[in-house]
Amino acid sequence: MEIHYTAAPLLNTKVARRLTSKEADIRITGMTCAMCTQAVSSVLEELEGVEKAEVNLGTETARIRYDPSKISLDNMDRAINELGYGTAYSEARIRLSGADDPSSRKNLEEALLSLEGVRKAELDLSTGTLKVVYNDPMVGLDTIKKTIEALGYGYLGREEEISLDAEERRRDREQRKKLIKALLGMGVGLPLMFLMWSGLRPPFDMGLALFLLTTPVFIYVSFPIFLAAFRNLKHLNLNMDVMYSMGMGSAYISSVLGTFRIGLGPEFMFYDTVLMLAGFLTLGRYLESRAKGRTNSSIRKLMGLRPNKALVWNGERFVELGIEEVKKGDTILVRPGERIPVDGRISEGTSYIDASMVTGEPLPVRGGPGDPVIGGTVNGKGALKMVSTGVGEDTLLAQIIRSVREAQGSRPKIQRLADRVVSYFIPVILIIALFAFVFWYFMAGETLLFTFTRVVSVLVIACPCALGLATPTAVTVGIGRGAEMGILIKNGEVLQSSGDIDTIVLDKTGTITSGKPRLSGIMTSGMTEREALRTAASLERSSEHPLARAILEGAGDIDLTEAVDVESIEGVGIRGRIEGKEVMIVSRRYIDEKELDMDPSLLEWSDRMERKGVSLSFLLMDGMVTGVLAVSDPLKNGAREAVSRMKKRGFEVYMITGDNERSAGAVAREAGISNVIAGVLPHEKAIKVRELQERGGKVAFMGDGINDAPALAQADVGIAMGQGTDIAIESGDIVLVKGDPSDGLTGIELARKVMTRIKQNIFWAFAYNTMLVPVAFGVFHPWGLDLRPEFAGLAMAMSSVTVVTLSLTLKKFKPESRR
Repeated sequence: MEIHYTAAPLLNTKVARRLTSKEADIRITGMTCAMCTQAVSSVLEELEGVEKAEVNLGTETARIRYDPSKISLDNMDRAINELGYGTAYSEARIRLSGADDPSSRKNLEEALLSLEGVRKAELDLSTGTLKVVYNDPMVGLDTIKKTIEALGYGYLGREEEISLDAEERRRDREQRKKLIKALLGMGVGLPLMFLMWSGLRPPFDMGLALFLLTTPVFIYVSFPIFLAAFRNLKHLNLNMDVMYSMGMGSAYISSVLGTFRIGLGPEFMFYDTVLMLAGFLTLGRYLESRAKGRTNSSIRKLMGLRPNKALVWNGERFVELGIEEVKKGDTILVRPGERIPVDGRISEGTSYIDASMVTGEPLPVRGGPGDPVIGGTVNGKGALKMVSTGVGEDTLLAQIIRSVREAQGSRPKIQRLADRVVSYFIPVILIIALFAFVFWYFMAGETLLFTFTRVVSVLVIACPCALGLATPTAVTVGIGRGAEMGILIKNGEVLQSSGDIDTIVLDKTGTITSGKPRLSGIMTSGMTEREALRTAASLERSSEHPLARAILEGAGDIDLTEAVDVESIEGVGIRGRIEGKEVMIVSRRYIDEKELDMDPSLLEWSDRMERKGVSLSFLLMDGMVTGVLAVSDPLKNGAREAVSRMKKRGFEVYMITGDNERSAGAVAREAGISNVIAGVLPHEKAIKVRELQERGGKVAFMGDGINDAPALAQADVGIAMGQGTDIAIESGDIVLVKGDPSDGLTGIELARKVMTRIKQNIFWAFAYNTMLVPVAFGVFHPWGLDLRPEFAGLAMAMSSVTVVTLSLTLKKFKPESRR
């Protein structure tokens, strides 16, 4: 009898699929209707490896069952983004303790990235800050915390949860402990060293006395190193704590064996060495920690500017509220000498405001009704009332702090070289130590005592820490220094690309000129100037263009009429209907392209104004040119000097503008620029930048962070101008808080200086290991030069301190453009 089994295999296949599949919840942004959810669901289920996708519009999440062997979360993200929707992830910046060498970074990042739902993990060694980007529904902070602690590192909390004072107190406590341990180790070890070198023979058993005296001190001083080594070995990770523990531990064990004559004699007692070694290593970590604390002083200064309280009008009187309770639109009283609590506009009173700590502006600036003010700046001698416009994370100061933190944690490409070297470093050193033993004991015939000291010296002198700190400390100090000067460098990649820049393209409006145009003249034909101004202002009333604002301000209190069917035409102007007539305000380019005739007086006047560098808007009524409005925009203070400095530094300088060649040429001559790209529409600026790049130029584009976004993105380095609180922080690679074009050059100089310091740091870190590891090995032994293990430990400690100290010199950096 033949029996066919058909159901079981099908069931087993389904069960197997269930066992291998995973579920993920992805938060999706941009969905507005049921059609959106259906589109997302369909796209996801079409992907190979996705078994089921349920999209919930209410919670804005997609629950996806998928086979991780066939598809990753990145693939699903990409599919959602290509459909036009966004994916939202949580981000946390976590302060850690004990993570202070390159292997710590590698271990932590690999462990966290192995967690399902963690998209990004980056540890900044210079600040001990871990940035984690994660899918909140899939993995929580509690899981991340457990993973960190399981690796043996301390989880201190999220950065925003730790107050500035608490952070300072914690750092001081840790440093004080390290200093006490270092002094105790060296304080006991030095007398022991002199005693053992002196050859004195006390009447008691010196070996036993040294054992009893040294052991508790050694355990107290070196315990953190051995504990960290144990935790790393438990996870099969090799780091410098493991190396130090091997060196110190073997020296201590040999001392104990020598004391009790267990296979070794008294000559193997290294009690002074193990104490000095533990003391020197701890001293090095103390000095390194202290120096690293100084690298991040700029961000702490910025955080210290944030006031805790504000006097807010509650409808009857001003009451003191916590800064977190202030809302947009609140009326706030700022007394003389107080810090302005949030961003806003002055509604009453005048005063001089010191913004130096936020924007780098050296002199106080006068502020009155209608002027913007920045939270964290200091009010002068006058009382002010202001209306809040930006609170909490929306203030300029909060954006600057966030931007600086992000940039300080980024890594330029040059660090990848250091990271690759570090990954091979410890295994290579272990091989060298093993070879030292084989060579000196078996091949050279040296004593076991001599061979042992060579091995210990090699283990403790090698230092990848200096290599690991070379880049992040310089990046942290350099970017912090930029923030102090009102220059926000957005990431480490910018530091590297700035070194290649040879061409600077300056947008005219708002970069070379003030960006605050004003109506400077009007000429008409067939209508009065008042009628022309009334018509133009009525049409421009709905426009946000700077020229439109100038015309509206020029119209003053003239009664305007209603314009209908208003339409903006990119690169041309604006059109609509007023009182039954078609009205247009257009550029010279439109007049020339359409070959429109105009009254000779209008033509002569417009030619004369353009030669002065004035921008012109032509008023058309039913296709006839009836008026010309002239709008002037003076050069920024210092624009000409900034251009001159750029040329002296060897940069090729271009000005780019939508104005015609005659008007643009006049402004360029005034600014000292000989290369002009005129008549360019906003979207064409990126094309012109690309053309310069195709000719071999490395281009920095300096312009408005909103209107010039494509050109800023196309350039090798995009430099966005800011003014007051109106700054698009995300718009450029470098953001100039004050909007001063000379700061653009300063930013490039600073970036180059940071890269120079990084290269110097990496050179010294390589040179240190290249020179001293052979010395510890014993290559100079034939000439009587040997390095004792304790001094090898001191040399190792000082290498990291040297690199951090070199990075700290950037705090005093003053670019040539500011000397």
